[in-house]
Amino acid sequence: MIDLSKFAIVLVAPRQPGNIGAVCRAMANFGVTDLRLVNPCDRFHPEAVKFAVDAKLLLGQASLHETLSDALADLTMSIALTRRCGRLRGELYPIAEVQPLITTLPEQSRIGLVFGREDCGLSTEEVAQCSHAATIPTSGVLGSTGSLNLAQAVVVTLYEMSCERTYEKHECFDSVEPLPPQNDTDALMSQVDQLVDLVGYTNPSRPEVFSGMLRSLLAKARPNVKELNMLRGVVEQLSKSVQGWPGRRRG
Repeated sequence: MIDLSKFAIVLVAPRQPGNIGAVCRAMANFGVTDLRLVNPCDRFHPEAVKFAVDAKLLLGQASLHETLSDALADLTMSIALTRRCGRLRGELYPIAEVQPLITTLPEQSRIGLVFGREDCGLSTEEVAQCSHAATIPTSGVLGSTGSLNLAQAVVVTLYEMSCERTYEKHECFDSVEPLPPQNDTDALMSQVDQLVDLVGYTNPSRPEVFSGMLRSLLAKARPNVKELNMLRGVVEQLSKSVQGWPGRRRG
């Protein structure tokens, strides 16, 4: 069984205080204590306190962040929960298929579960900032859009993470080497973005396409700290070598 204390719940711009309180209550039931709020409404609003019930302590312990990247900085893996699919949103895992990805992580890894706004969820850019994306399948009958209430989505997700299942071990993955936190991956992404822009590889009107594909590739490859540092060193040297590149731009 996965140790749920490894998880952080990240709420992006929640607008209803009661939902923050209900999420705290859900977290407490599964032993999760790390709540991260990105530009939230008032977490101490009476509605938040009311719906938190016996988990009011988590409201005060929650960390506040101005950006999603800041909230994800120290995490090894981040999973965006979204119902919308699309080419720029990458591969969407059914929530029941996420657990096998986590069981192969090194023991010290921390995982973020990222949830969006009550009315419109996560933007495509926010999904792209996460290493993985998942969805909770619903039937969508009786005129429903297939979208769950924020606290409901958190409960279902934590329940799926808590279920005890048996999976085949991936022998090729070295569980000893630590994986880099997301801020290191973001630093590599920033370096690569500057490099490909310098040599005119990306389409200026759709630079997010390349970035999204590269982040997806890194998530699948899961380079360890040494390997990521090697990649950063190579990209840095290439950037120095192609200064003044006269190549033709795309787009």
